[in-house]
Amino acid sequence: MADRPARQGNGTAQDDLDDAFDELELAVSDSLKKAIRWLRRPQARVVRIPLGILFIAGSFLWFLPVLGLWFLPLGLLLIAQDVRFLRRPVGRMTLYLLDRWKRIRKYWAKRRAAKAARSS
Repeated sequence: MADRPARQGNGTAQDDLDDAFDELELAVSDSLKKAIRWLRRPQARVVRIPLGILFIAGSFLWFLPVLGLWFLPLGLLLIAQDVRFLRRPVGRMTLYLLDRWKRIRKYWAKRRAAKAARSS
């Protein structure tokens, strides 16, 4: 999370969640950015809540090939937009997971580069 710029807000739960959504938008493709922006709109609440519940339920079927535990944070992220007490913990969890993902990607890129340098 050190890569992120300091927040301008007063550190509210909504700020944590907004930061998490902003970081997520930076990490995904343009088509997914559009979907995330649409899902964040207040009008999308009728889609967001049932979709979040389905993702959470799908995470309990982690042993199936397509579904996985990654559905749980995604479902919680969708529901946290509407459930006030989930905003801060889910926002912070998402920021933590995105930070770990960036570190893993950086590690693998270094490892691949080192392996390529050794083989040539």
